[in-house]
Amino acid sequence: MNNYTKEDIIRLVEEEDVEFIRLQFTDLFGNLKNIAVTASQLDRVLSNKCMFDGSAIDGFARIEESDMYLYPDLSTLEIFPWRPQQGKVARMICDVYRPNGQPFEGDPRYVLKRAVQQAEDMGYTFEVGPECEFFLFNTDENTLPTTNTHEQAGYFDIGPLDFGENARRDIVMNLEDMGFVIEASHHEMAPAQHEIDFRYDEALNTADNIMTFKMAVRTIARRHGLHATFMPKPKFGVNGSGMHINMSLQKDGKNIFQDASDPNGLSEEAYYFIGGIMRHIKGMAAITNPLVNSYKRLVPGFEAPVYIAWSTTNRSPLIRIPAAADGEGTRIELRSPDSAANPYLTLAVCLSAGLEGIREKIEPPQSINANIFALSEKEREELHIDQLPGTLLEAVEELEKDTFIQKVLGDHIAGKYIDAKRKEWHEYRSQVSEWEIQEYLYKY
Repeated sequence: MNNYTKEDIIRLVEEEDVEFIRLQFTDLFGNLKNIAVTASQLDRVLSNKCMFDGSAIDGFARIEESDMYLYPDLSTLEIFPWRPQQGKVARMICDVYRPNGQPFEGDPRYVLKRAVQQAEDMGYTFEVGPECEFFLFNTDENTLPTTNTHEQAGYFDIGPLDFGENARRDIVMNLEDMGFVIEASHHEMAPAQHEIDFRYDEALNTADNIMTFKMAVRTIARRHGLHATFMPKPKFGVNGSGMHINMSLQKDGKNIFQDASDPNGLSEEAYYFIGGIMRHIKGMAAITNPLVNSYKRLVPGFEAPVYIAWSTTNRSPLIRIPAAADGEGTRIELRSPDSAANPYLTLAVCLSAGLEGIREKIEPPQSINANIFALSEKEREELHIDQLPGTLLEAVEELEKDTFIQKVLGDHIAGKYIDAKRKEWHEYRSQVSEWEIQEYLYKY
Protein backbone atom coordinates (compact mmCIF):
# COMPACT_ATOMS: atom_id res chain seq x y z
CA MET A 1 0.00 0.00 0.00
CA ASN A 2 1.37 3.41 -0.98
CA ASN A 3 0.93 6.51 1.15
CA TYR A 4 0.77 8.94 -1.76
CA THR A 5 0.07 12.64 -1.29
CA LYS A 6 -1.67 14.77 -3.92
CA GLU A 7 1.74 16.12 -4.92
CA ASP A 8 3.09 12.56 -5.31
CA ILE A 9 0.18 11.66 -7.60
CA ILE A 10 0.65 14.76 -9.78
CA ARG A 11 4.40 14.12 -10.05
CA LEU A 12 3.96 10.39 -10.83
CA VAL A 13 1.34 11.04 -13.51
CA GLU A 14 3.70 13.52 -15.18
CA GLU A 15 6.88 11.44 -14.82
CA GLU A 16 5.22 8.22 -16.02
CA ASP A 17 3.47 9.90 -18.99
CA VAL A 18 0.01 8.86 -17.76
CA GLU A 19 -2.61 10.19 -20.16
CA PHE A 20 -5.83 8.66 -18.80
CA ILE A 21 -6.94 8.01 -15.23
CA ARG A 22 -9.82 5.64 -14.56
CA LEU A 23 -11.78 6.47 -11.41
CA GLN A 24 -13.15 3.12 -10.30
CA PHE A 25 -15.91 2.21 -7.86
CA THR A 26 -18.04 -0.88 -7.25
CA ASP A 27 -21.82 -1.11 -7.47
CA LEU A 28 -24.14 -2.98 -5.13
CA PHE A 29 -23.79 -6.24 -7.05
CA GLY A 30 -19.99 -6.32 -7.21
CA ASN A 31 -19.63 -4.89 -10.72
CA LEU A 32 -16.67 -2.57 -11.29
CA LYS A 33 -17.64 0.83 -12.73
CA ASN A 34 -15.44 3.68 -13.83
CA ILE A 35 -15.22 7.20 -15.19
CA ALA A 36 -12.16 8.00 -17.32
CA VAL A 37 -10.58 11.45 -17.18
CA THR A 38 -7.49 12.84 -18.89
CA ALA A 39 -4.44 13.93 -16.93
CA SER A 40 -5.46 17.56 -17.50
CA GLN A 41 -8.40 16.98 -15.09
CA LEU A 42 -6.21 15.60 -12.32
CA ASP A 43 -6.37 18.67 -10.11
CA ARG A 44 -10.19 18.60 -10.16
CA VAL A 45 -10.20 14.86 -9.42
CA LEU A 46 -7.80 15.21 -6.48
CA SER A 47 -9.99 17.99 -5.07
CA ASN A 48 -12.94 15.51 -4.96
CA LYS A 49 -14.86 17.48 -7.58
CA CYS A 50 -15.60 14.64 -10.01
CA MET A 51 -19.40 14.27 -10.13
CA PHE A 52 -21.51 11.51 -11.70
CA ASP A 53 -25.17 10.55 -11.98
CA GLY A 54 -25.87 7.98 -9.27
CA SER A 55 -29.32 7.16 -10.69
CA ALA A 56 -27.59 5.59 -13.70
CA ILE A 57 -26.06 2.90 -11.42
CA ASP A 58 -28.44 0.07 -10.55
CA GLY A 59 -29.31 0.15 -6.85
CA PHE A 60 -27.53 3.43 -6.12
CA ALA A 61 -29.96 6.38 -5.99
CA ARG A 62 -33.25 7.81 -7.20
CA ILE A 63 -33.26 10.49 -9.90
CA GLU A 64 -34.19 13.24 -7.43
CA GLU A 65 -31.07 12.59 -5.33
CA SER A 66 -28.74 11.39 -8.05
CA ASP A 67 -25.72 13.71 -7.81
CA MET A 68 -22.72 11.79 -6.42
CA TYR A 69 -19.03 12.60 -6.07
CA LEU A 70 -16.01 10.34 -6.39
CA TYR A 71 -13.32 10.79 -3.74
CA PRO A 72 -10.20 8.93 -4.96
CA ASP A 73 -8.23 6.85 -2.46
CA LEU A 74 -4.71 8.07 -3.29
CA SER A 75 -3.09 4.87 -1.99
CA THR A 76 -4.76 2.87 -4.81
CA LEU A 77 -3.03 4.58 -7.75
CA GLU A 78 -1.79 1.88 -10.13
CA ILE A 79 -0.66 2.03 -13.76
CA PHE A 80 -2.12 -0.72 -15.96
CA PRO A 81 0.88 -2.75 -17.23
CA TRP A 82 -1.12 -4.09 -20.19
CA ARG A 83 -1.84 -0.65 -21.68
CA PRO A 84 0.48 1.31 -24.08
CA GLN A 85 3.72 2.65 -22.65
CA GLN A 86 3.17 6.02 -24.31
CA GLY A 87 0.08 7.73 -22.94
CA LYS A 88 -0.29 5.23 -20.10
CA VAL A 89 -3.54 4.42 -18.31
CA ALA A 90 -3.76 4.45 -14.51
CA ARG A 91 -6.55 3.93 -12.04
CA MET A 92 -7.59 5.06 -8.58
CA ILE A 93 -10.31 3.34 -6.53
CA CYS A 94 -12.85 5.83 -5.21
CA ASP A 95 -15.30 6.24 -2.37
CA VAL A 96 -18.74 7.60 -3.25
CA TYR A 97 -19.98 10.73 -1.45
CA ARG A 98 -23.13 12.82 -1.43
CA PRO A 99 -22.96 16.54 -2.36
CA ASN A 100 -23.17 17.45 1.36
CA GLY A 101 -19.80 15.76 1.97
CA GLN A 102 -21.31 12.68 3.68
CA PRO A 103 -20.31 9.16 2.58
CA PHE A 104 -23.02 7.57 0.40
CA GLU A 105 -24.61 4.78 2.43
CA GLY A 106 -25.16 2.74 -0.77
CA ASP A 107 -21.41 2.48 -1.47
CA PRO A 108 -20.26 -1.09 -0.67
CA ARG A 109 -16.74 0.16 0.15
CA TYR A 110 -18.23 2.39 2.84
CA VAL A 111 -20.03 -0.63 4.38
CA LEU A 112 -16.71 -2.46 4.72
CA LYS A 113 -14.96 0.64 6.08
CA ARG A 114 -17.67 0.89 8.74
CA ALA A 115 -17.16 -2.76 9.77
CA VAL A 116 -13.36 -2.35 9.81
CA GLN A 117 -13.75 0.70 12.08
CA GLN A 118 -15.80 -1.39 14.53
CA ALA A 119 -12.97 -3.94 14.61
CA GLU A 120 -10.44 -1.17 15.20
CA ASP A 121 -12.57 0.18 18.05
CA MET A 122 -12.23 -3.27 19.66
CA GLY A 123 -8.46 -3.19 19.05
CA TYR A 124 -8.45 -5.60 16.08
CA THR A 125 -7.08 -5.58 12.55
CA PHE A 126 -8.93 -7.91 10.15
CA GLU A 127 -6.56 -9.82 7.84
CA VAL A 128 -7.97 -11.66 4.82
CA GLY A 129 -6.53 -13.98 2.16
CA PRO A 130 -8.90 -14.98 -0.68
CA GLU A 131 -8.67 -18.01 -2.99
CA CYS A 132 -10.27 -16.90 -6.26
CA GLU A 133 -11.29 -19.54 -8.79
CA PHE A 134 -12.38 -18.89 -12.37
CA PHE A 135 -12.81 -20.58 -15.76
CA LEU A 136 -10.99 -19.75 -19.00
CA PHE A 137 -13.27 -20.68 -21.90
CA ASN A 138 -12.94 -20.40 -25.66
CA THR A 139 -14.65 -17.59 -27.56
CA ASP A 140 -16.56 -18.09 -30.81
CA GLU A 141 -15.78 -16.61 -34.25
CA ASN A 142 -17.40 -13.32 -33.15
CA THR A 143 -15.22 -13.31 -29.99
CA LEU A 144 -18.33 -13.91 -27.86
CA PRO A 145 -17.91 -16.14 -24.79
CA THR A 146 -18.80 -19.83 -24.84
CA THR A 147 -18.54 -22.57 -22.20
CA ASN A 148 -16.39 -24.64 -24.55
CA THR A 149 -12.84 -25.74 -23.85
CA HIS A 150 -10.50 -28.11 -25.67
CA GLU A 151 -8.51 -28.96 -22.56
CA GLN A 152 -9.01 -31.93 -20.24
CA ALA A 153 -6.62 -30.93 -17.45
CA GLY A 154 -7.41 -31.48 -13.77
CA TYR A 155 -6.10 -30.50 -10.36
CA PHE A 156 -2.48 -29.21 -10.50
CA ASP A 157 -1.99 -30.48 -14.09
CA ILE A 158 0.56 -28.73 -16.31
CA GLY A 159 0.96 -28.00 -20.02
CA PRO A 160 0.31 -29.33 -22.60
CA LEU A 161 -2.79 -30.65 -20.76
CA ASP A 162 -3.36 -27.18 -19.23
CA PHE A 163 -4.10 -25.00 -22.29
CA GLY A 164 -4.64 -21.98 -20.07
CA GLU A 165 -1.13 -22.11 -18.62
CA ASN A 166 0.24 -19.30 -20.82
CA ALA A 167 -2.72 -17.03 -20.09
CA ARG A 168 -2.46 -17.78 -16.36
CA ARG A 169 1.27 -17.01 -16.34
CA ASP A 170 0.63 -13.74 -18.17
CA ILE A 171 -2.09 -12.84 -15.64
CA VAL A 172 0.28 -13.52 -12.73
CA MET A 173 3.07 -11.40 -14.28
CA ASN A 174 0.71 -8.47 -14.86
CA LEU A 175 -0.65 -8.71 -11.32
CA GLU A 176 2.88 -8.70 -9.93
CA ASP A 177 3.63 -5.59 -12.00
CA MET A 178 0.70 -3.99 -10.15
CA GLY A 179 2.16 -4.83 -6.75
CA PHE A 180 0.36 -8.12 -6.00
CA VAL A 181 2.27 -10.81 -4.09
CA ILE A 182 1.13 -14.02 -5.80
CA GLU A 183 1.55 -16.99 -3.47
CA ALA A 184 0.35 -19.74 -5.81
CA SER A 185 -1.37 -20.32 -9.15
CA HIS A 186 -2.52 -23.67 -10.47
CA HIS A 187 -5.06 -25.54 -12.55
CA GLU A 188 -8.17 -26.45 -10.58
CA MET A 189 -10.29 -29.62 -10.57
CA ALA A 190 -12.49 -28.98 -13.63
CA PRO A 191 -11.26 -28.60 -17.24
CA ALA A 192 -10.48 -24.91 -17.93
CA GLN A 193 -10.73 -24.03 -14.21
CA HIS A 194 -7.94 -22.07 -12.52
CA GLU A 195 -6.99 -20.59 -9.17
CA ILE A 196 -4.62 -17.75 -8.33
CA ASP A 197 -3.97 -16.99 -4.65
CA PHE A 198 -2.54 -13.65 -3.60
CA ARG A 199 -1.14 -12.68 -0.25
CA TYR A 200 -3.40 -11.83 2.67
CA ASP A 201 -3.77 -8.18 3.58
CA GLU A 202 -5.96 -5.92 5.65
CA ALA A 203 -9.63 -6.27 4.68
CA LEU A 204 -10.12 -3.07 2.66
CA ASN A 205 -6.94 -3.66 0.65
CA THR A 206 -8.02 -7.27 0.03
CA ALA A 207 -11.47 -6.25 -1.24
CA ASP A 208 -9.85 -3.65 -3.54
CA ASN A 209 -7.40 -6.33 -4.70
CA ILE A 210 -10.20 -8.79 -5.52
CA MET A 211 -11.86 -6.20 -7.77
CA THR A 212 -8.51 -5.40 -9.45
CA PHE A 213 -7.76 -9.11 -9.78
CA LYS A 214 -11.05 -9.82 -11.60
CA MET A 215 -10.46 -6.94 -14.00
CA ALA A 216 -6.90 -8.08 -14.75
CA VAL A 217 -7.91 -11.73 -15.24
CA ARG A 218 -10.64 -10.80 -17.72
CA THR A 219 -8.43 -8.32 -19.59
CA ILE A 220 -5.43 -10.64 -20.01
CA ALA A 221 -7.61 -13.66 -20.86
CA ARG A 222 -9.19 -11.66 -23.68
CA ARG A 223 -5.73 -10.92 -25.08
CA HIS A 224 -5.19 -14.69 -25.29
CA GLY A 225 -8.50 -15.17 -27.15
CA LEU A 226 -10.15 -16.63 -24.04
CA HIS A 227 -13.09 -15.56 -21.89
CA ALA A 228 -12.53 -15.52 -18.12
CA THR A 229 -15.67 -15.99 -16.05
CA PHE A 230 -16.26 -15.84 -12.31
CA MET A 231 -19.75 -17.33 -12.73
CA PRO A 232 -20.07 -19.84 -9.86
CA LYS A 233 -21.30 -22.86 -11.87
CA PRO A 234 -20.98 -22.36 -15.64
CA LYS A 235 -21.11 -26.09 -16.50
CA PHE A 236 -23.25 -28.96 -15.29
CA GLY A 237 -21.44 -31.97 -13.86
CA VAL A 238 -18.14 -30.30 -12.92
CA ASN A 239 -16.95 -28.32 -9.89
CA GLY A 240 -18.02 -24.69 -9.60
CA SER A 241 -15.83 -21.71 -8.73
CA GLY A 242 -15.57 -20.68 -5.11
CA MET A 243 -13.86 -17.80 -3.36
CA HIS A 244 -12.70 -19.31 -0.08
CA ILE A 245 -11.93 -16.61 2.47
CA ASN A 246 -9.13 -17.10 5.01
CA MET A 247 -9.55 -14.79 7.99
CA SER A 248 -7.60 -13.84 11.11
CA LEU A 249 -7.67 -11.02 13.64
CA GLN A 250 -4.51 -9.23 14.72
CA LYS A 251 -4.11 -7.36 18.02
CA ASP A 252 -0.87 -5.54 18.90
CA GLY A 253 0.82 -7.33 15.99
CA LYS A 254 -0.20 -10.82 17.20
CA ASN A 255 -2.63 -13.28 15.62
CA ILE A 256 -5.25 -13.59 18.37
CA PHE A 257 -6.82 -16.73 16.84
CA GLN A 258 -3.88 -18.86 18.03
CA ASP A 259 -3.54 -20.63 21.35
CA ALA A 260 -0.86 -23.29 21.62
CA SER A 261 -2.47 -24.74 24.77
CA ASP A 262 -5.73 -25.59 22.94
CA PRO A 263 -6.01 -29.05 21.28
CA ASN A 264 -7.01 -27.35 17.99
CA GLY A 265 -4.54 -24.48 18.45
CA LEU A 266 -7.46 -22.02 18.62
CA SER A 267 -8.08 -19.20 21.07
CA GLU A 268 -11.40 -18.35 22.74
CA GLU A 269 -11.78 -15.45 20.30
CA ALA A 270 -11.35 -17.83 17.35
CA TYR A 271 -14.10 -20.12 18.67
CA TYR A 272 -16.42 -17.16 19.28
CA PHE A 273 -15.67 -15.78 15.79
CA ILE A 274 -16.67 -19.17 14.31
CA GLY A 275 -19.80 -19.13 16.51
CA GLY A 276 -20.79 -15.69 15.20
CA ILE A 277 -20.38 -16.71 11.56
CA MET A 278 -22.31 -19.95 12.07
CA ARG A 279 -25.15 -18.05 13.77
CA HIS A 280 -25.54 -15.69 10.80
CA ILE A 281 -24.37 -17.77 7.82
CA LYS A 282 -27.91 -18.31 6.49
CA GLY A 283 -28.61 -14.57 6.61
CA MET A 284 -25.22 -13.90 4.96
CA ALA A 285 -25.79 -16.37 2.09
CA ALA A 286 -27.56 -13.90 -0.22
CA ILE A 287 -24.38 -11.76 0.01
CA THR A 288 -21.72 -14.50 -0.13
CA ASN A 289 -23.64 -16.45 -2.82
CA PRO A 290 -25.54 -13.74 -4.68
CA LEU A 291 -26.83 -15.37 -7.89
CA VAL A 292 -29.47 -17.89 -8.87
CA ASN A 293 -26.50 -19.80 -10.30
CA SER A 294 -24.60 -19.73 -6.96
CA TYR A 295 -26.91 -22.42 -5.58
CA LYS A 296 -26.12 -24.78 -8.46
CA ARG A 297 -22.60 -24.90 -6.97
CA LEU A 298 -23.77 -25.59 -3.40
CA VAL A 299 -24.85 -29.18 -4.02
CA PRO A 300 -23.35 -32.46 -2.74
CA GLY A 301 -20.62 -34.13 -4.77
CA PHE A 302 -18.57 -31.17 -6.02
CA GLU A 303 -16.43 -30.15 -3.01
CA ALA A 304 -18.54 -27.07 -2.23
CA PRO A 305 -20.06 -26.94 1.28
CA VAL A 306 -23.74 -27.65 1.82
CA TYR A 307 -23.92 -28.21 5.59
CA ILE A 308 -23.34 -25.69 8.39
CA ALA A 309 -20.47 -27.27 10.32
CA TRP A 310 -16.80 -26.71 11.04
CA SER A 311 -13.78 -28.97 11.24
CA THR A 312 -10.04 -29.04 11.82
CA THR A 313 -9.46 -32.23 9.85
CA ASN A 314 -11.62 -32.58 6.75
CA ARG A 315 -12.39 -30.42 3.76
CA SER A 316 -16.15 -30.94 3.38
CA PRO A 317 -17.58 -28.50 5.96
CA LEU A 318 -18.52 -24.86 5.70
CA ILE A 319 -15.65 -23.68 7.93
CA ARG A 320 -12.24 -25.31 7.92
CA ILE A 321 -9.26 -24.62 10.15
CA PRO A 322 -6.23 -25.17 7.86
CA ALA A 323 -3.14 -26.67 9.47
CA ALA A 324 -0.80 -23.82 10.45
CA ALA A 325 2.95 -24.41 10.33
CA ASP A 326 3.17 -22.01 13.27
CA GLY A 327 0.61 -20.28 15.43
CA GLU A 328 0.91 -17.02 13.51
CA GLY A 329 -0.60 -18.72 10.45
CA THR A 330 -3.76 -19.77 12.34
CA ARG A 331 -6.82 -18.79 10.36
CA ILE A 332 -10.48 -19.55 9.76
CA GLU A 333 -11.39 -20.55 6.20
CA LEU A 334 -14.97 -19.90 5.12
CA ARG A 335 -15.61 -22.09 2.07
CA SER A 336 -19.11 -21.10 0.96
CA PRO A 337 -18.56 -17.71 -0.78
CA ASP A 338 -18.26 -17.79 -4.56
CA SER A 339 -16.39 -15.67 -7.03
CA ALA A 340 -19.48 -13.63 -8.02
CA ALA A 341 -19.83 -12.14 -4.52
CA ASN A 342 -19.29 -8.43 -3.89
CA PRO A 343 -16.05 -8.58 -1.86
CA TYR A 344 -16.77 -5.41 0.15
CA LEU A 345 -20.16 -6.63 1.37
CA THR A 346 -18.89 -10.20 1.85
CA LEU A 347 -15.97 -9.19 4.06
CA ALA A 348 -18.18 -6.73 5.96
CA VAL A 349 -20.74 -9.40 6.90
CA CYS A 350 -18.04 -11.98 7.76
CA LEU A 351 -16.20 -9.54 10.01
CA SER A 352 -19.34 -8.18 11.67
CA ALA A 353 -20.77 -11.65 12.37
CA GLY A 354 -17.42 -12.78 13.81
CA LEU A 355 -17.12 -9.68 16.00
CA GLU A 356 -20.64 -10.26 17.33
CA GLY A 357 -19.51 -13.78 18.21
CA ILE A 358 -16.61 -12.32 20.24
CA ARG A 359 -18.75 -9.64 21.91
CA GLU A 360 -21.52 -12.06 22.87
CA LYS A 361 -19.21 -15.05 23.50
CA ILE A 362 -21.15 -17.25 21.04
CA GLU A 363 -19.91 -20.83 21.43
CA PRO A 364 -19.86 -22.79 18.15
CA PRO A 365 -21.23 -26.35 18.12
CA GLN A 366 -18.80 -29.25 18.35
CA SER A 367 -16.52 -29.66 15.33
CA ILE A 368 -17.53 -32.42 12.92
CA ASN A 369 -14.49 -34.41 11.85
CA ALA A 370 -16.35 -37.01 9.77
CA ASN A 371 -17.19 -36.62 6.08
CA ILE A 372 -20.59 -34.92 6.42
CA PHE A 373 -21.68 -35.97 2.92
CA ALA A 374 -21.27 -39.62 3.96
CA LEU A 375 -23.59 -39.23 6.98
CA SER A 376 -27.24 -40.20 6.71
CA GLU A 377 -29.96 -37.60 7.13
CA LYS A 378 -30.79 -39.15 10.54
CA GLU A 379 -27.14 -38.91 11.64
CA ARG A 380 -26.99 -35.27 10.55
CA GLU A 381 -30.18 -34.55 12.51
CA GLU A 382 -28.74 -36.20 15.63
CA LEU A 383 -25.64 -34.01 15.30
CA HIS A 384 -27.86 -30.90 14.76
CA ILE A 385 -26.18 -30.14 11.42
CA ASP A 386 -28.21 -27.57 9.52
CA GLN A 387 -28.02 -26.77 5.78
CA LEU A 388 -27.21 -23.62 3.82
CA PRO A 389 -30.10 -22.14 1.81
CA GLY A 390 -30.80 -24.22 -1.29
CA THR A 391 -31.91 -21.42 -3.61
CA LEU A 392 -31.48 -17.67 -3.99
CA LEU A 393 -35.09 -17.23 -2.82
CA GLU A 394 -34.39 -19.14 0.42
CA ALA A 395 -31.25 -17.03 0.93
CA VAL A 396 -33.18 -13.78 0.47
CA GLU A 397 -35.83 -14.96 2.94
CA GLU A 398 -33.07 -15.74 5.47
CA LEU A 399 -31.57 -12.27 4.94
CA GLU A 400 -35.01 -10.75 5.56
CA LYS A 401 -35.15 -12.62 8.90
CA ASP A 402 -31.63 -11.61 9.99
CA THR A 403 -31.94 -8.03 11.24
CA PHE A 404 -28.30 -8.05 12.37
CA ILE A 405 -26.95 -8.65 8.84
CA GLN A 406 -29.40 -6.08 7.47
CA LYS A 407 -28.02 -3.57 9.98
CA VAL A 408 -24.45 -4.33 8.83
CA LEU A 409 -25.50 -3.57 5.24
CA GLY A 410 -27.53 -0.51 6.25
CA ASP A 411 -31.17 0.19 5.38
CA HIS A 412 -30.38 1.54 1.90
CA ILE A 413 -28.35 -1.45 0.69
CA ALA A 414 -30.44 -4.10 2.49
CA GLY A 415 -33.68 -2.81 0.95
CA LYS A 416 -32.35 -2.33 -2.59
CA TYR A 417 -30.46 -5.64 -2.51
CA ILE A 418 -33.41 -7.72 -1.30
CA ASP A 419 -35.72 -6.14 -3.91
CA ALA A 420 -33.21 -6.77 -6.71
CA LYS A 421 -32.58 -10.39 -5.71
CA ARG A 422 -36.31 -11.16 -5.42
CA LYS A 423 -36.73 -9.76 -8.93
CA GLU A 424 -33.82 -11.89 -10.17
CA TRP A 425 -35.43 -15.01 -8.68
CA HIS A 426 -38.83 -14.26 -10.23
CA GLU A 427 -37.25 -13.67 -13.65
CA TYR A 428 -35.40 -16.98 -13.37
CA ARG A 429 -38.49 -18.84 -12.15
CA SER A 430 -40.51 -17.73 -15.17
CA GLN A 431 -37.94 -18.99 -17.72
CA VAL A 432 -38.34 -22.30 -19.53
CA SER A 433 -34.98 -24.11 -19.52
CA GLU A 434 -33.50 -26.51 -22.06
CA TRP A 435 -33.67 -29.24 -19.39
CA GLU A 436 -37.46 -28.85 -19.15
CA ILE A 437 -37.85 -29.06 -22.94
CA GLN A 438 -35.70 -32.22 -23.07
CA GLU A 439 -37.43 -33.78 -20.07
CA TYR A 440 -41.08 -32.96 -20.72
CA LEU A 441 -41.80 -31.97 -24.32
CA TYR A 442 -42.02 -35.48 -25.75
CA LYS A 443 -43.52 -37.11 -22.63
CA TYR A 444 -46.53 -34.89 -22.13
